Amino acid sequence: MLGYDDKRNFFRMMVNSPCQLQITDDESSRTLQAMCKDISATGMSLEVDEPSIEVGTQVSVAIESSSSQIPSLAALATVVRCEPESESSCIIGVEISQMK
Repeated sequence: MLGYDDKRNFFRMMVNSPCQLQITDDESSRTLQAMCKDISATGMSLEVDEPSIEVGTQVSVAIESSSSQIPSLAALATVVRCEPESESSCIIGVEISQMK
């Protein structure tokens, strides 16, 4: 994509939509409420009320649609980055591995 400043293959769409995040790791399986900040064809940025989520963790993400014109989204993904947002929250970047 010539002239595109961000070095990504796909455009990001800002969504700021609530979502449900299911984390399955060695410790447990738990479901959290999160905020999807942006989404692209291959990944998402999510704000979660956890101080940290380990890179490599497998997650399921579900975003319910409030419009009959736009379908709900369900995906399996892997955490590829985690940046602290505050003492009790972080922003995670996930790479989508499968759409459900």
